[in-house]
Amino acid sequence: MSTAATRPAAQAPASPAAPPHPSFGGFVAAAAAAGRLVVQPRMGFADPALMRHGLSRTRGAVATTVGTLTIDSYTRVGDLAGARAALAEGARLNGYPIASHPAAVTRDLLDGVRDASFPVQVRHGSSRPEAIIRASAAAGLDATEGGPVSYCLPYGRTPLAESVDNWARGCELLAELAPAPRRPHLETFGGCMLGQLCPPGLLVALSLLEAVFFVRHGIRSVSLSYAQQTHPDQDAEAVRALRRLAREFLPAEVDRHVVLYTYMGVFPHTERGATRLLEDSAQLAVRAGAQRLIVKTTAEAHRIPSVRENVRALETAAAASALAGRPAGSDPEEADGEVYREARAFVEAVLELSADPGRALRAAFARGVLDVPFCLHPDNAGRSRSFLDAAGRLRWSDTGAMPVVPYVPPGGRTPMTSDGLLRALYAVAGRYDGPGGPPARARPAREPDAVTAASPS
Repeated sequence: MSTAATRPAAQAPASPAAPPHPSFGGFVAAAAAAGRLVVQPRMGFADPALMRHGLSRTRGAVATTVGTLTIDSYTRVGDLAGARAALAEGARLNGYPIASHPAAVTRDLLDGVRDASFPVQVRHGSSRPEAIIRASAAAGLDATEGGPVSYCLPYGRTPLAESVDNWARGCELLAELAPAPRRPHLETFGGCMLGQLCPPGLLVALSLLEAVFFVRHGIRSVSLSYAQQTHPDQDAEAVRALRRLAREFLPAEVDRHVVLYTYMGVFPHTERGATRLLEDSAQLAVRAGAQRLIVKTTAEAHRIPSVRENVRALETAAAASALAGRPAGSDPEEADGEVYREARAFVEAVLELSADPGRALRAAFARGVLDVPFCLHPDNAGRSRSFLDAAGRLRWSDTGAMPVVPYVPPGGRTPMTSDGLLRALYAVAGRYDGPGGPPARARPAREPDAVTAASPS
């Protein structure tokens, strides 16, 4: 089994002190205390040898990294028979089928790669997480992510009430299967709803509410997500609001940190534009006080990225964060900004509905108190709409029954059209690609190291 001392020489100075147990939250906290941003890829392969290769390359990057096992689509939806059949046929899956490989196979692929200096998180996207949690725990893994709302509304038609019940059992199971002194970790996906065009106040509120739900069901180490949106100052305000609300609504003894996702919408087509966007997300993370960053690569607009491209993205983000000026572990001042006020209004309105956060979430969606714009799930009211204002900030144009008011720009509102929606969806990519726009031809489909990685989460 390797240790922190055996990591590549370029990596060793950036590694925080290893905690006594392989704690995902503890590792990130130690890195933040040392002023280093933790960077993480999206990565998942069906073949254990390829999965090990991806983790090894991530571990060896010139950056402070954690590893990822992204789970395949069959396993996410609970079709374990389909996953086993695909493995038997040699089909290429879009992730690692952790519940279909024997636990000993997963333990072997992690042996000598994952330890206290390189924790690994399981990422999946399931509204039915029990089988994934059981398989992860059997392999010695106790860090994962998701949530009762965020892994239900965007990805399918599972009833919200069913997802809430599934995630309550999942949280309690994770706590049971990884008892003290281990500290299992859960990351909310609520700050990433639909990836784009959701005003930050709702994203912050959903992320916080899912963390409250996790804690209610026995989890004592959480991370709260937020996905980079369209305006850097609005995004910085959102990350700071999330940090502040976590202090205000989560028990003091709960370990917590904020994780930022590099922009999850339409990505720039040019390598230059994609690199600039990644660098800006790393600097945003540092400036706003996020402690971990989920990166995207220069290949995002064209194809599934290779391991090499993932490692390049990790190192690019780490270098950009080092140039950002303020140590990632410091605590920026937080004012009562617009995003904070809006997010707090959502949180208070939801928690007033029930002392049980799961019941409160169900009631909030049933009454339209929470309403995700452009989300077609049957349990979402569908009355809210958003738009980009002249400065590029995300605003509400219609709020339905939510406890916030629409924004009326000077000169009045312009009705949203299909052309307007497309312009908004492509605004960030266009800004980073520049006036020349995307190239006429995409980059080659494969590179010499084109081991692929899929990642909805």
